[in-house]
Amino acid sequence: MEQSREEFLEQFGGDYGYPDAPRGVDQMRAADFKRLQGTVYLDHAGAALYSEPQMADVVKDLTSNFYGNPHSQSDSSMAATDQVTAARHQVLKYFNASPRDYKCIFTSGATAALKLVGECFPWSRESCYMYTMENHNSVLGIREYALSKGATALAVDIEEDKGLEKNHGSPSSGLFKISRHSNQRRGGDVLSQNCQNGSLSTVSENNWNLFAFPSECNFSGQKFNLNLVKLIKEGNLVGLPSQQQQGQWMVLIDAAKGCATEPPNLDVYPADFVVCSFYKIFGYPTGLGALIIKNEAASLLNKTYFSGGTVAASIADIDFVQKRKNIEQVLEDGTISFLSIASLRHGFKIIEMLTTSAIARHTSSLATYVRKKMLDMKHRNKKNVCIIYGLEPSKVADLKTSPTITFNLKREDGTWFGYREVEKLASLSGIHLRTGCFCNPGACAKYLGLSHSDLVSNFEAGHVCWDDNDVIKGKPTGAVRISFGYISTYQDAEEFLKFLQSCFVSKPIASSNGHALSMNTLNLVGNCFMI
Repeated sequence: MEQSREEFLEQFGGDYGYPDAPRGVDQMRAADFKRLQGTVYLDHAGAALYSEPQMADVVKDLTSNFYGNPHSQSDSSMAATDQVTAARHQVLKYFNASPRDYKCIFTSGATAALKLVGECFPWSRESCYMYTMENHNSVLGIREYALSKGATALAVDIEEDKGLEKNHGSPSSGLFKISRHSNQRRGGDVLSQNCQNGSLSTVSENNWNLFAFPSECNFSGQKFNLNLVKLIKEGNLVGLPSQQQQGQWMVLIDAAKGCATEPPNLDVYPADFVVCSFYKIFGYPTGLGALIIKNEAASLLNKTYFSGGTVAASIADIDFVQKRKNIEQVLEDGTISFLSIASLRHGFKIIEMLTTSAIARHTSSLATYVRKKMLDMKHRNKKNVCIIYGLEPSKVADLKTSPTITFNLKREDGTWFGYREVEKLASLSGIHLRTGCFCNPGACAKYLGLSHSDLVSNFEAGHVCWDDNDVIKGKPTGAVRISFGYISTYQDAEEFLKFLQSCFVSKPIASSNGHALSMNTLNLVGNCFMI
């Protein structure tokens, strides 16, 4: 392995391990993550890991200071308010969002932030909710609000013309190829004009539409070109001149996956809404996220419910309520999780020390190395072992690719290893990874080649999320995902590759007289038994 490490460092040494930080990744891992000894954690897309010094700082903070409910004027309440205010500015800084243009709304997570947008957005019968197929269920769920108000929902596939990448500095609709799916609308009404033929035109200048896409797909790791923000807001996604557009388009970015390594720069890509969860960035606290919202967009949200902290005055026995003017107070129901919010600075301290650009380079170096090794793996009959989704072969060595690798494994006879089989063997080997569709049904169906009839048939056969039905009628129903984080090491990568090599790659088995034997029914490789 030492020779392989030397080869790895020769290729990736400038990007791996934080050479400009006070400590390298191996030193941080040994000192700050002692609980990981003997463990390979490869589910950073599911949840990042908190460090032990980070938690020690949180405990010291909470046991040394006195934070009270911020809905008051006492000294302890004002101390909590100061922490919350500082945290809002820190979050905006992380996304390079000017406090003059954006507000930070704390929520219970990215899902709650998406739900807030969906239930408060000014939907009308002329509205369109357009979203990319590669989106988390939490983004798809917004369509329920749109459809219930008589709006149209439309899923689209967006493919970037890689030959025009050099023009990214000057966004052009020619960069993208748009493929629309069927319009979704409840009731027997004629489809509104705003989504017909995939056009972004609308029928009323006062009409509001919403486009949603992830900065990075949590299934495939595909990173979306953020120039989409400007093209959509200008109404030029399908090449129509902006002066012919009617109505307004707003843009929502789901940054829950992408913000750990590449948070959207809102000064350059001024989206109206961005959502995130902080445990995806530095592990703790969980149950806390944010909606980064543009001031103009915030003024359009129609919030019906009111609660403690959201009103300036209310009367119990008559219909009288006066909501507060401060947008954070209006959109945050009740007492926010002020102790968790006070803990954010201890996580951000680590990220600021390492920098997101260095984290992106570090994690991409590991993913690039592992991806290449996986594609090189062959069975004894020279057939590929690993089928990787969402990456063009020409981009395998691109250090700008995602730290996520999603794949399935094939036997030498061409049949699939079930992803649950892979997961169980990984657990026995001390490797933590994730399997299934990762709450992203559009991407899952797209990359696995599952049609609507396949999906319905699988459901009727009893397949639901998180079950063991991993291969039905010869097709995988999900995949295996590994993902690297800021504390991942070369050792993690190498242990995972050893696991694949020993458990899933067939090798010639020599007899005592030196001739190779064929074993068709039992595959015994290393310490793994597979019937």
